[in-house]
Amino acid sequence: MNDVVYITGHRNPDTDSICSAISYAEFKNKIGVNALPIRLGDVSRETQFALDYFGVKAPKLIETVKTQIADLDIDNVTPISPDTSLKSAWSMIRKNNVKTLPVVDDEDTLVGLASQSNITSCYMDIWDTNVIEKSGTSLENILDTLSAKCIYAAEDNPKFTGKVVVAAMEPENAEEFIDAGDIVICGNREDAQTVIINGHASLMIITGNHSASDEILEKAKEVKCSVIVTPYDTFTTSRLITQSIPVSYVMTKDNLVSFKTDDLIDDVREVMLQTRYRSYPVVNAENKIVGSISRYHLISKDKKKVILVDHNEKAQSVHGLEDAEIVEIIDHHKIGAVQTGNPIYFRNEPVGCTCTIVASLFFENGIRPSKKIAGLLCSAIISDTLLLKSPTSTKTDELVLKRLASIADIDPEKFAKEMFKAGSSLEGKTPEQILNQDFKPFTMNDIKVGVGQISTMDTEGFEVVRKDMLQLMEKRCESEGFGLILLLVTDILEGGSELIAVGPYKDAVERAFGVTLENNSAYAAGVMSRKKQVIPQLTAAMSTKK
Repeated sequence: MNDVVYITGHRNPDTDSICSAISYAEFKNKIGVNALPIRLGDVSRETQFALDYFGVKAPKLIETVKTQIADLDIDNVTPISPDTSLKSAWSMIRKNNVKTLPVVDDEDTLVGLASQSNITSCYMDIWDTNVIEKSGTSLENILDTLSAKCIYAAEDNPKFTGKVVVAAMEPENAEEFIDAGDIVICGNREDAQTVIINGHASLMIITGNHSASDEILEKAKEVKCSVIVTPYDTFTTSRLITQSIPVSYVMTKDNLVSFKTDDLIDDVREVMLQTRYRSYPVVNAENKIVGSISRYHLISKDKKKVILVDHNEKAQSVHGLEDAEIVEIIDHHKIGAVQTGNPIYFRNEPVGCTCTIVASLFFENGIRPSKKIAGLLCSAIISDTLLLKSPTSTKTDELVLKRLASIADIDPEKFAKEMFKAGSSLEGKTPEQILNQDFKPFTMNDIKVGVGQISTMDTEGFEVVRKDMLQLMEKRCESEGFGLILLLVTDILEGGSELIAVGPYKDAVERAFGVTLENNSAYAAGVMSRKKQVIPQLTAAMSTKK
């Protein structure tokens, strides 16, 4: 099982969500945990500014934490080439105790499957004496299969176009059975060898490690008849030679059933129920073989391990969370509906930013964050607390920000202006991008409520998309079953927010904030924090819904 612990913020991630995932991953790695930060949505302009400023890449985008093939300890298999002989393939099957071998081309791309049944069927069927010709067997394969040595090769890669003949009768009788191009097995009788060469055979196989005379070799060269010598007797040689044909002749080529490393185990199980193969090849994104999987691999009870940061509600989290194992939660929001199967480390503090908690974990454990991580932690605290102006801001946030700024070597006020300016512009953004920039769903009194927030220094730029925004919010209410969608357009300079509400329960906004909505909008002076000034009041208002 993959031992990676995935650290993720919420959907539609803001700066705190991204930076806390990256920073906590560095902390966990420093204490010996193999942690990987991931994200559940696009990176905002503000967050991208912070990442670029400190030279950090955005986390990998993950769609689900359901178990995938990549999370399992699948069998390692060595693929073979189409030219591999049946004897070599059978030897590998026995040695590795597998039922199937993947066959790949020169680019390591899957082209077929060679199984035990493929190989054994060759011997159960009536023997085809022309199988060497039909399969395009190479001299190299024949030499390897018969443990033979080449006395004379007519060319570098001779082609054998005839049938297999055993010259065990009198020479004058054998002459009747030998045609031009045949592969003829014989002993050390020179008269028989002469008949074979005179018959223009393409290959003469001398058994019992007997050699050919110089005269015979000269004649063989004249008619371009290759000559090899094997230590096996005639019976064994005739039995083994069919094992020299390449697996490409017998392998399964059509309707191959294979899986990719990112396939979900639930989907793999369904396919296996509809098919009856013992094992299935597994390929990566480039269709290159990485192993094989069988039904017993699916018995694994292991799940992906996940740490949640900056959220603790299933509706805000990664898809497939119910199939993963939550091992930690680091958050600064109200405790929502996330259930765990075992006791976990859950750190929830009433501070303005999750990154304040993450930074505290560094300092409490005597670990100094790197300069770039200190910078990301600063960015998140500045963003979430609006440079300590938000009512969610605490003395802890202030002290931690000061300490981190020293490590990151930045002036918080100057950096904040640059970051807010880069991130608050609405130019070129669609209504969908604006609404989803920081949107979170909640359940209040059994009603589905969505609350989005944008903090901007460009409130005039919002007027361009206001009409389209209202239409989008109303459409989303209807299509996704929201009873209320509220968008806060927070003016960083003025220190207040415009409340834009749609949905059957929009009157709850009026009760919560003591305002009157006109054209679905009202201004709330001093309201800047969704967590502290919006969600509690809205929850209380929804509990008395009319």
